Amino acid sequence: MPSTDFVVARNDLQQCKVIETQLPEAAALPDQALLVKVTRFAFTANNITYAVLGDHLKYWQLFPAPEGFGNVPVWGFGEVVASKHPGIAAGETLFGYFPMATHLVIEAADVSKRGLRDAAAHRQGVAPVYNAYVRVSGDPAFEGKQGDYQALLRPLFMLSFLVDDFLAENEFYGAKSVMLSSASSKTAYGLAHLVHARRIKVIGLTSAGNADFVKSLGCYDEVVTYDNVSSLPTRSAVAYVDMAGNSPLRATLHRHFGEQMKYSGIIGLTHRKSSPDEPEQLLPGAKPKFFFAPDHIRKRAKEWGPGGVDLRFGAAWSTFVPNLDRWMDVREGHGPAAVQRGYLDTLNGRVPPDQGLILSLSE
Repeated sequence: MPSTDFVVARNDLQQCKVIETQLPEAAALPDQALLVKVTRFAFTANNITYAVLGDHLKYWQLFPAPEGFGNVPVWGFGEVVASKHPGIAAGETLFGYFPMATHLVIEAADVSKRGLRDAAAHRQGVAPVYNAYVRVSGDPAFEGKQGDYQALLRPLFMLSFLVDDFLAENEFYGAKSVMLSSASSKTAYGLAHLVHARRIKVIGLTSAGNADFVKSLGCYDEVVTYDNVSSLPTRSAVAYVDMAGNSPLRATLHRHFGEQMKYSGIIGLTHRKSSPDEPEQLLPGAKPKFFFAPDHIRKRAKEWGPGGVDLRFGAAWSTFVPNLDRWMDVREGHGPAAVQRGYLDTLNGRVPPDQGLILSLSE
């Protein structure tokens, strides 16, 4: 049977197209396999980071595409339409990592009441979270608008949660305040919400056009536009979290704060004109380092034991979700044209910060 896939050129993310791929008929599925219809998925700037790092962090290998193209991974929901696994019935809803496609074949393994893993050979060698699916049928936390929030923000808030935990574990490197670039981004304001609750000053750096939105969130103690960062006082130690991989801004901040820059972490790479490998050894202050979330989650999983990460994350999530009705306007788009528009708008920075995109390739 055919699946409709949305793929992008790996060497030029502006180039994209819709293709059809062939999937096995339900009766021809291998033992233990599931045929899943991808019902809806979120698309955010985080997915652009997946594409930018597609080769470096093996994201492109998760969902094979024609030579020279890649299928950008997305977080969303799928319905099992056929199952060769005795423990999983057709009609079940799964939440996890999907291709931008209408269908996916999953080789189900490690099946439990809570979830399962895709054991497909080409999907191994990445962090386990990318191959895990949660069985969410009938769970109100994953239905309707709450489900949209899960797809749009749960993966991003997990990153916010891990960065906050990392900084707190290191006592914020002695910094008295934390600066976040791309302060209007979902990962940034999730992190701001958590750091603010620790009574550490949070400074949001943003464009002039997004300044009012960032101020309205209420989780930043101060909002400064990019053209005004050199006005920030340099009397006390600061930590910097770069949400977009913006090398020129990072260099400006390092030169401005000098040795008062106690931590400089790079979280995302949506600012595509910057190089993740740009030599920055000569900048004053702490040397910029890329924060790789899977490493920190593995560390905490070992230290906190089974269920420890989920328990702490769940507590943090419960404080965050009540804000989302006033912070976010969820917009839906159906069909290939809507998916292409949502992808290109996100790639080119045209999605307003208060908007969340939930897309489907099915009309």
